[in-house]
Amino acid sequence: MNKPLRRIAIFCGLLVLSLMIRDNWLQYVRADELNASKYNRRVQIERFAHERGNIITADGQTITGSTETSGTDFKYKRVWKDGAMWSPVTGYASQTYDASQLEKIEDSVLSGTDNRLFFDRTLSMFTGEKKQGGNVVTTLNSAAQKAAFQGLGDKKGAVAAINPQTGAILALASTPSYDPSVFAGNTYKDGSNYKTLLDDKNQPMLNRALRQTYPPGSTFKVVTAAAALENGLYSNIDEPTRSPMPFKLPLSSKNLDNEGNIPCENATLKVALQYSCNTVFGKISDDLGNDKMKAEAEKFGFNKEIFNPVRTDASVYPKDDRPQNAMAGIGQASNRATPLQMAMVAAAVANDGKLMKPYMVDQLQAPNVDVLSKTQPEQMSQPLSAANAQKLQKMMEFVVTDGTGTNAQIPGVTVGGKTGTAQHGVDNNGNPYAWFISYAKSGDGSPVAVAVVIEGSDTTRDDIAGGKLAAPIAKNVMKAVLDSKK
Repeated sequence: MNKPLRRIAIFCGLLVLSLMIRDNWLQYVRADELNASKYNRRVQIERFAHERGNIITADGQTITGSTETSGTDFKYKRVWKDGAMWSPVTGYASQTYDASQLEKIEDSVLSGTDNRLFFDRTLSMFTGEKKQGGNVVTTLNSAAQKAAFQGLGDKKGAVAAINPQTGAILALASTPSYDPSVFAGNTYKDGSNYKTLLDDKNQPMLNRALRQTYPPGSTFKVVTAAAALENGLYSNIDEPTRSPMPFKLPLSSKNLDNEGNIPCENATLKVALQYSCNTVFGKISDDLGNDKMKAEAEKFGFNKEIFNPVRTDASVYPKDDRPQNAMAGIGQASNRATPLQMAMVAAAVANDGKLMKPYMVDQLQAPNVDVLSKTQPEQMSQPLSAANAQKLQKMMEFVVTDGTGTNAQIPGVTVGGKTGTAQHGVDNNGNPYAWFISYAKSGDGSPVAVAVVIEGSDTTRDDIAGGKLAAPIAKNVMKAVLDSKK
């Protein structure tokens, strides 16, 4: 071979080698990146070429589905049953706007692309059966979810309910809400509906149960009482506390007062929770100091994000000075909590001091309903001893029988609770938030703990109170759970 031909042959060989390297680089090194690219329409077409798996309640109700579309290369789109009621649980799955929450986190199972479904995909190639996604079975109780959503009605607020014994989330409602079906496709109307939801000043797409923090108000006094018992500040809930009235805030000229003419001076812990005495719990927080209060709050889950598997914003008990720490001890100042966090507080007390990690996916299933994985309950922390938890149970149950929480009473059932009316706005110029946290006991312990917050309603300012607005909703959610176990 002459020299020019040899050079051409070497050059062509290098070109072929370069092509082979490039091809392998794309197919193996960058394969995952290219498959995940939003510009790879073939992946999107394949994703919507078959029916998506379903999200199912603990009692077997299917709350999602798929429907065929026309005029597009995406064959199927997602639909929801009672979408507005369930969207705080499921999130959305859109042909245009991707997905959120369970629809996003468990997308590989629902879309059928999960590695654990490889055998099902391979088998369908030989049998000719239609490809399908797997299912997500949640811990949600459909009756409790309905009670929570209908109880909120046209109010702005949220409900979170969990099983104290396992951590399973039983209800998760947020209002105002939205129906994910209205923007599940890729038409002009879907885009217009999505923009309308984003522009809505009431933020219907905000999951208030998980992603909104509020001053917890007097419901936080349960945590302050736990801190007092755990740190030995008081050991007997029936002994008088060393609490003046009014209580002068430390390093300040301002007094901390109580609402109304109530017997708070040197009140016992039991009576102080019954009447929700600001002076008693503000002084407890000051006596313990910021470090001990913050440490106790963190045992209940404050100051860290919680994944269930959907991310829940961190509730906050702040590092603060003495006056602000005293106010944080009654659920004000920079103290902020999600409804799920306050349901966890009630659950830990009801479960004899043991806090279980919240979760809302019970199991993942293959299309043939074989179980791919199942969640095992897991202890998250021990915020208080069993003995102190039982003391706090007596206090919370007294609130419902003889205090501010009588609207949560259920005939024949032991209920513990705590009301809260939290100030917000500059100089308290906004309508207060109405709170209620509670648990109900059955023969084998407590199967449900609930937190309700009402952020806004058409109720006049003077009538806004946790016992009046939030407690009846919590009662109906607890009753729904209890009735489902009969």
